[in-house]
Amino acid sequence: MAKLVIQDIIRGDGAIARSVELEKVILMKDEQIKLFKEKDGLKDQKISNLEFMMSKKDEQFNLERQKSNSLLKELKGQRRKTFLYKIGTFFGIAATSFLLLKG
Repeated sequence: MAKLVIQDIIRGDGAIARSVELEKVILMKDEQIKLFKEKDGLKDQKISNLEFMMSKKDEQFNLERQKSNSLLKELKGQRRKTFLYKIGTFFGIAATSFLLLKG
């Protein structure tokens, strides 16, 4: 009978030790889950930051495209004016030469 009591005590002590170890494992797993959730939250924040940066880059690209188009229009206008001045100068020289030769 005493032998059975000792075996029950040993089993009980083993169960308590096992229970303590299982509680440690549960606490470690809870900590891992907490860290995973934090990491997942940081990942979501990084994704939103990258999306924000991409939208800003798109805005910058559109602004640069608008500036480029505006400069092209100005350049075409300036070329037109220069062409007209050259034609006017050519006709002016031709008219002056004609008048000087005629007179």
